Amino acid sequence: MLGLELVVLLGLATLLGDVLSKHVRITPPVVLLVAGVLLGFIPALREVHLRPDVVLLLFLPVLLYWESLNTSLNQVRIHLRGIVLLSTVLVIVTAASVAATAHALGLPWGPAWVLGAAVAPTDATALGIVGRLLPRSQVTVLRAESLVNDGTALVVYGVAVGIATGREHLVASHVGWLFVRAYAGGALVGAAIAWMAVWARRRIREDPLQGQSLMLLVPFTTYLIAEEIGASGVVAVVVCGLIMSQVVPRVVRADMRLQANAFWTVATHLLNGSLFVLVGLELHSSGKRLSAGDLSWTVFTALAATAVVISVRLCHLYASAYLIRLLDRRPKQRMLRFSNRSRLVSGLCGFRGAVSLAAVLAVPLHNASGAPFPDRDVIVFVTGGVIVLTLLQGLVLPAAVRWARLPRDTTPEQERHLAETIATQEALEALPRLAAALGVGDDVAERLRAEYENHLTFLRARVDGDEEHPVLRKEREYRTLRLALVASRRATLVRLRDERRIDDTVLRELVTRLDNEEVGLAPHRPPD
Repeated sequence: MLGLELVVLLGLATLLGDVLSKHVRITPPVVLLVAGVLLGFIPALREVHLRPDVVLLLFLPVLLYWESLNTSLNQVRIHLRGIVLLSTVLVIVTAASVAATAHALGLPWGPAWVLGAAVAPTDATALGIVGRLLPRSQVTVLRAESLVNDGTALVVYGVAVGIATGREHLVASHVGWLFVRAYAGGALVGAAIAWMAVWARRRIREDPLQGQSLMLLVPFTTYLIAEEIGASGVVAVVVCGLIMSQVVPRVVRADMRLQANAFWTVATHLLNGSLFVLVGLELHSSGKRLSAGDLSWTVFTALAATAVVISVRLCHLYASAYLIRLLDRRPKQRMLRFSNRSRLVSGLCGFRGAVSLAAVLAVPLHNASGAPFPDRDVIVFVTGGVIVLTLLQGLVLPAAVRWARLPRDTTPEQERHLAETIATQEALEALPRLAAALGVGDDVAERLRAEYENHLTFLRARVDGDEEHPVLRKEREYRTLRLALVASRRATLVRLRDERRIDDTVLRELVTRLDNEEVGLAPHRPPD
């Protein structure tokens, strides 16, 4: 029964951690880590350990796939050079710097490199902390960096673990081939699986259950196939997700997209939260196995590693920016530059999270000879400390953003208005042709024309920004009345069910329609 009890405890800890984080104003991952440490005091949970080879396959594919689906491929293309530098050079330099620091403090080179590789990549899911604070382009660069750098870090991690366990050898040509195979092979696998998923999607377009099952299988299949051929499962999942993000609006029905968004939002939230709780459990058990002297040394190592991670990131951001300015003086490049203050904010956004957690939990318990993996408890504890300390930067980020005086990013609002206006205008132009092709009567066409013309008038009035404009005021009154009528209809349906005049199945069907109508009438909230 421990498996079921663990599932319940993880879900409960995730829920309570989210609620508590809002009250104490501390980022949820930190609260969840603390919850995991506290759960470690329960005797039955002290020996809970996931199999190392399961951790990466269970957590990473889903988390990375969902983040890839919600990343702007267009912005990735625009800022590709900076993203590549952050996700390759910075990761390798960070891993090497942390490894050198840990070795100088007494950790052998093998475990030191494993530690460096584990804490080198940033975390995409943790960026939700500051998603609303930063301009879209800056958030996209940070998110794309955290998606791609996982592949670099895990190649370094795999080599480090292989050397530490006696299964790998350190030769420059061999390591270079591993990077080529990881990125090229991962990209090919991701593109191939995306193509097959699109092909399958077009043939099961009318079956929501089959469509959702396919979507759930895609990230796991992509990751597994890539890893089986020695490529990077992370790169494969990210490439597949970016391709699918371009295709989904064309091949997936609206109701299936709504179902998928709801499912994946909950699933990734629970998986990410559970991962932080599990590492809290690992931190507790690792700390228990360390002596008092080792524990104090390990805490100092965690502080030193965090300082290295932050300082290396800041140095890289400034050095790479001035190097690019020196080599590329094109006007187009100048348009993409960030201010020095903005770069400092990006430096503070180097959160560590899910990938570091999954990597450190996947460190094998034994090496090739069967002996315990050297200093595994130290690696787990230091990694957990680095994650907590980097996440705590989120507490000062609002003040840093205010200090940086970042310009308000109005581009998404302008693009939304442009898209809605042009789409409505072209729909009005296409209305006579579509009505004739479908054999729709003139009265129906005129009714729709009036609705679309009213919506176009509303869009044009919204540009002025005058909330008291008569058109905007009438639109608010219209939405308010419609929402009140939806609530009245829902109450009537519930009463009919209570009077046993309609069945529960009929109630659910009709309430779902009303729910969709209510969501469509609700004020627009821009995404993170």
